Amino acid sequence: MTKRGVRLLVVSGAVATVAEMILSGKPAGDVLYLSAAVPLCGLAWWGALRRRADGVRHVWALLALILSMSVSGDIVQTWQHYHGGAPLAGASDVLWLGTYPLQVVALLLMTRRRAAGQFRAAALDALTLTTAAALASYLFFVEPLFAQGGLTVAETLVPAAYPLGDVALLACVLMLVLSPGRRGGPTRLLLLSAGMGLFVNVGYSLMLYVNDYGLADRLAALPLLANVVITAVILHPDRDELTTPGKQSTKLHPARGVFLGVALMTAPMMAVLHSNLESRAWLVALIATAVCAGLVVARFMNAVREQERAQAQLAFQVSHDPLTGLANRALLSEHLHRDGPSVLLYLDLDGFKEVNDTQGHDAGDAVLKAVADRLTRAVRADDVVARLGGDEFVVACPGATIDDSVVLAERILRDVDAPIPFGDTLLTVSVSIGIAAHDAGPDVSPALVLRSADEAMYKAKRLGHGRWMLAG
Repeated sequence: MTKRGVRLLVVSGAVATVAEMILSGKPAGDVLYLSAAVPLCGLAWWGALRRRADGVRHVWALLALILSMSVSGDIVQTWQHYHGGAPLAGASDVLWLGTYPLQVVALLLMTRRRAAGQFRAAALDALTLTTAAALASYLFFVEPLFAQGGLTVAETLVPAAYPLGDVALLACVLMLVLSPGRRGGPTRLLLLSAGMGLFVNVGYSLMLYVNDYGLADRLAALPLLANVVITAVILHPDRDELTTPGKQSTKLHPARGVFLGVALMTAPMMAVLHSNLESRAWLVALIATAVCAGLVVARFMNAVREQERAQAQLAFQVSHDPLTGLANRALLSEHLHRDGPSVLLYLDLDGFKEVNDTQGHDAGDAVLKAVADRLTRAVRADDVVARLGGDEFVVACPGATIDDSVVLAERILRDVDAPIPFGDTLLTVSVSIGIAAHDAGPDVSPALVLRSADEAMYKAKRLGHGRWMLAG
């Protein structure tokens, strides 16, 4: 399905959801829901099982199975409603609760693929906040159920299982949110669907405190939109972003600090809220808890930022030339393997040895720094300038043509030829350039193209200083 088709599906689902809210509590509302939900299951299975290049059909099949089980539970409950009334714990609950482990597995599969090498960090952050949510859920939703009398064991345990399932689902949603990777349409739709499911379940749990059955009828319409959205995820042409490894990040997102602060405050605040303290002491305890948690998080974030700066500096030193600040051979090789087809310019300075011999190494260093600065100014933003050592440089131009590289070579010849101030003297060097194209063919390695450009450079140098030569 195209992106336009996905948008049309979601908009149609939103319109149907509004209509169901209007018809909530009426047979027409049930007919509308089932007439939309059942075809959605078929559409989801079609999207999950059709052959795609992503190679993870089992993930999409899990989502389709989750949707089918949820709709089946709705069908069972609707049938029971019109045939003697739906019990507090019945077959529909088996189907609905059965979706929780499947949702957990599906989200974990996505997160593990997206967060290759960083899954542990995302999991720890998510579990930290989820532990706090589990405590709040138990105190406000589960414990009151056990305190009620006159219920069977099943009628007590089944409603209590939903908040616990929501906590597990929340943990997986947070892992997905905190994992690296693209956050385009499919990711936002998946989070929207999971968020709506959590919102509906929390709303039903709040019925313990708010006896508004009209609210329950309106909440019952939202699962239709959640089902439409999850189907849109399965059909989305860019759904592979949910299972594609993301770029690893060494920086801690500020939101993780906020999550940590919330988690730190939860248990003390729950203890204060359930204590017998007077109102003034209660308020002082809450404020002290918030301040202490904030200070702990601030100190933690400061330590993390210092470590990130140290790691960034070390990473720069490993991948860059210490004198000029240009990329070194290792970073250049990484770019060549990652950026695909490109044109390479291999540069060697003419007259550099004479400058070193007559003016000293400080003058030679000044020449190298000046040439590096001029090369950096001459190239495009996406080009990579590297120093291989001595007076040899390479410019990699991804996506450039030979004609583009010739224009760049002419510009470099002019820029490098300009005198370089050093103390009271002007230093002059020129440059010889070899040009070779890297077309990313199966038998063409970056090292081979680099060698071709090097050979072309030596041909240019033999013909005279200050010129370029094409390889081949």
